[in-house]
Amino acid sequence: MPVRKFRDVSEMEDALWHERGPALFAAIRRVWDFAARTVQPRFPHGVYRHRSVEEMNAQDERWAQANFDAFHVRRVSRSQR
Repeated sequence: MPVRKFRDVSEMEDALWHERGPALFAAIRRVWDFAARTVQPRFPHGVYRHRSVEEMNAQDERWAQANFDAFHVRRVSRSQR
């Protein structure tokens, strides 16, 4: 991937956007692939009902913590290789 240098922030505006088409779709695919390899979030399948917003937020927090713990374990095990 080439490195581009800019003298001013205004020069960056054109570099941020892809025209609709194969280049845009390829860029989106690369970002999603990178996120899947890096974060690998996992959520249980199905639909969940909650009695309150607080209960829903608590469930979401447990899933987020489990995902972070799994990420941390992968990161630590990779650094110990």
